[in-house]
Amino acid sequence: MIDVGIIGGSGYTGRELIKLLLQHPEATIRIVTSRRLSGIPVTDIHRHLYGLVDLRFEDPSPSEIASACDIVFTAVPHGAAMEIVPELLAGGTRVVDLSADYRLTQQAFEATYKRMHTDPRDAVFGLPELHPEVAKADLVANPGCYPTGAILSAAPLASEGLIKYAIFDSKSGISGAGAEPSETSHYPNLAENVRAYNITAHRHLPEIIQELRRLDRSLGNIYFTPHVVPAIRGIVTTAHLILHDESDYDAILNLYKDFYANKPFVRVRDDIPNLADVRGSNFCDIGLACGGNRVVVISVIDNLIKGASGQAVQNMNLMFDLPETCGLLMPPLSP
Repeated sequence: MIDVGIIGGSGYTGRELIKLLLQHPEATIRIVTSRRLSGIPVTDIHRHLYGLVDLRFEDPSPSEIASACDIVFTAVPHGAAMEIVPELLAGGTRVVDLSADYRLTQQAFEATYKRMHTDPRDAVFGLPELHPEVAKADLVANPGCYPTGAILSAAPLASEGLIKYAIFDSKSGISGAGAEPSETSHYPNLAENVRAYNITAHRHLPEIIQELRRLDRSLGNIYFTPHVVPAIRGIVTTAHLILHDESDYDAILNLYKDFYANKPFVRVRDDIPNLADVRGSNFCDIGLACGGNRVVVISVIDNLIKGASGQAVQNMNLMFDLPETCGLLMPPLSP
């Protein structure tokens, strides 16, 4: 069995990690941390887990966590992981970081998050469909939720150097803003409403650029605008991909099906997916349409699972030589 620690277990991401790992046949949760809630039963906060877990929140040191765990998930605010990851790795455990601290180069991180990086080191970007080297990594940087849907929507075309420029329009459920209420997640502001925010400079854009340019170094024009919609969870991304040449629907669809043929959590469809098709699952569903030199790709994910905690467990499976689908091959919730 894999002994697991979760640092930062009180938020939405920590909650989903606990839920997924409780069902995992090869994992045992040893530690769930929260400084603010230390000593309080986990089920006092995550009430839906009542009767399923008897853990309490703890506040041990990183070295104590490392000595008790084979792998640790750091579900902490941006800037906090870099303060604890070095001690975790030095203690001999492996880490999947769900913050942004290790997704970007030091220069890109500091420019995007306006703070100095105190622990610049190499990490594998944890999008398993594009980075099989996750399997050998000690430190995996779990991607952001928006980049997951956007990158997967364009990767097959980018890998062939076919894209002239890309525009990503994404719409996320309210849970993407985190458990603490904010202007973009407060119910009166979102009910019967759609809000665009960080229209040209969202901090997830550098991840999208980084990964697509790994596939096509010549791809220069990449744009992204996010919105929040009155749904609890899920992200639908509409990718407007302008190609160098005319597109053919059958050829493009077959390209996508071939590219993701051995990727169990990407389902390329003959129709257009919607959020209800993936809610509560680790799937990314993709559909597309073509016209002239324009390809419109629709990708949908559950932002808390494939966009966060499910993808983190997917990475853990690869890191411990388990089937990629172990503990994750669950059907989406029906509408």
